[in-house]
Amino acid sequence: MNELLDPLLLARWQFGITTVYHFLFVPITIGLATTAAVFQTAWYRTGKAEYLRITRFFGTIFLINFAMGVVTGIVQEFQFGMNWSEYSRFVGDVFGAPLAMEGLLAFFFEATFIGLWIFGWDKLPRGLHLACIWAVAVGTILSAYFILAANAFMQNPVGYEMNPAKGRAELVDIWAVLSNPVVLAAFPHTISASFMVAAGLVISAAAWHLARHQHLDTMRPALRFGLWTMVGAGILTTLFGDQLSLAMVATQPMKMAAAEATYDTVCGADASFSLFTLGTPDGSTELFSIRVPYLLSFLSTHTFDGCVEGINDLQAQYRDLWGPGDYTPIIWVTYWAFRWMIGLGFAHVLVAVVGLWLTRRGRLPRQRWIWTVAIWSFPLSLAAMSVGWIFTEMGRQPWIVFSLLPTESAVSPNVTGLNVLISLVAFTLVYGALAVVEVRLVIRAVKKGPPEVGEPDPETGRVEPATTVY
Repeated sequence: MNELLDPLLLARWQFGITTVYHFLFVPITIGLATTAAVFQTAWYRTGKAEYLRITRFFGTIFLINFAMGVVTGIVQEFQFGMNWSEYSRFVGDVFGAPLAMEGLLAFFFEATFIGLWIFGWDKLPRGLHLACIWAVAVGTILSAYFILAANAFMQNPVGYEMNPAKGRAELVDIWAVLSNPVVLAAFPHTISASFMVAAGLVISAAAWHLARHQHLDTMRPALRFGLWTMVGAGILTTLFGDQLSLAMVATQPMKMAAAEATYDTVCGADASFSLFTLGTPDGSTELFSIRVPYLLSFLSTHTFDGCVEGINDLQAQYRDLWGPGDYTPIIWVTYWAFRWMIGLGFAHVLVAVVGLWLTRRGRLPRQRWIWTVAIWSFPLSLAAMSVGWIFTEMGRQPWIVFSLLPTESAVSPNVTGLNVLISLVAFTLVYGALAVVEVRLVIRAVKKGPPEVGEPDPETGRVEPATTVY
């Protein structure tokens, strides 16, 4: 019973649940903001009604996700003081800087232009109104950068000095924090993956209507846009992920070793990529594996004769550096999360490639099952991003700030397990209710379809929104 009420265990579960839940809305918001901006640009340039309808359609879904993301994101800030006060005390001077920039610069910038965009359809000049949605898109991406910069400090601490008197890290170089090699690699990887998630939603929403042979003038171009975006963003995500793996090897070699279940240092042909591995229960020895020779060496060093340090060798090094202890993450979590991330993302790109072939030259498949696959493929990229986030955070363990602060030392000292359990249950119930609301609102918006717009101007042929859209 005491283990079940362990404050550290419960605090980790609570932060994990609330973070993953909040993260579900983030990539959709980032991707849909740009999607709405692209289609509004198409309407601005052509005046065609279908582009205006698509803008309003996906703009509605974007606003639903933005609102839900704000609500769920607020909880993240509270948890630092509630359950992780020692972490906040230790790293707050550094961690708080990029978070403050995110709140004061990116979020307020984004929220201001969202308001102008919502209420400015019939009040602002077309060009200025278009600039508003592009400002929102830039704001969402900028917000992601600052948050990733804060997280990158936890993966690779830079730009700080330790204050022995206060026992905490203090910021000395904000530029070093913002230009951390980890954030420079993680940012493009995350943004391109967010475009994959948004493209998946566009594909599923368009497929739902096309399967019913309705709104063909708007949903077919939306479908093709989603399919091409999925393929392009998938390629970029892979390329940027390769750069992120190099940064990971340089800063957290144990995470890469755990991701590949590589127990002993290997080089060249022996540095193989594991497609499937079984190990002993304690995770110290490999029992069986299926591997591709040289591939791990190439992914980790961009050479075929490079070496990759193993879990056992790194564990010995870390004991020499930081004293007795277990410095390995949970191997099966990092190993399978890494593979699910790759597999789910690749599956979604494959769906898009097949979809582009099936819808080429104006064709629309007649088989019902094809549309069913397209509709239900939406969770693939979203799940890939979620397990990728789990891999990033779990692979850092047992550190909350790598090499500086163990996770077990970061939990609030005066919070009991019962306190955390009560808040964990409360948050889970509230988030469950919010999930029902979110899903119902999105499904209702999707089924409602793109709204009708005014008639074309007899002289110019342009269609203009006559009233406020939202």
